[in-house]
Amino acid sequence: MKKSKGITLIELVITLAILGILAAIAYPSFEDHMRKTRRGDAQGALMGLSNALERYYTRNNTYAGALLGTTGIFVNESPIDGNTKYYDLSIAASSATAYTVQAKPKGAQTGDGLLQLDSNGPRRWNSNDLGTGTNKPW
Repeated sequence: MKKSKGITLIELVITLAILGILAAIAYPSFEDHMRKTRRGDAQGALMGLSNALERYYTRNNTYAGALLGTTGIFVNESPIDGNTKYYDLSIAASSATAYTVQAKPKGAQTGDGLLQLDSNGPRRWNSNDLGTGTNKPW
């Protein structure tokens, strides 16, 4: 009896089906991990912005007037390095003695929720991008 070489079409289809099932399971998990990583990067950027505001206050004895962007005290997007930006950073409210900074998701991160940090310490993660959802600590 002659022994055949190679693989059959059925073996190939079964292999592709198994790979498809594994990919279908792994890809959502990978996407969730990337979303959490980007959120963590934005949280770090908010902490950096908070530190920049404290330095600004030390020099000017006020938080009011602090700007973001190329001519400001800190960048206005996160991540700070890299090409694709997933959060817009802003100073949502500022007075002489207090501030609230926030990171609003954009692009692939849209729908992840608004991150906020107050000058007196509270950190919030709202359940939607508008900041009107349920607040959770981050």
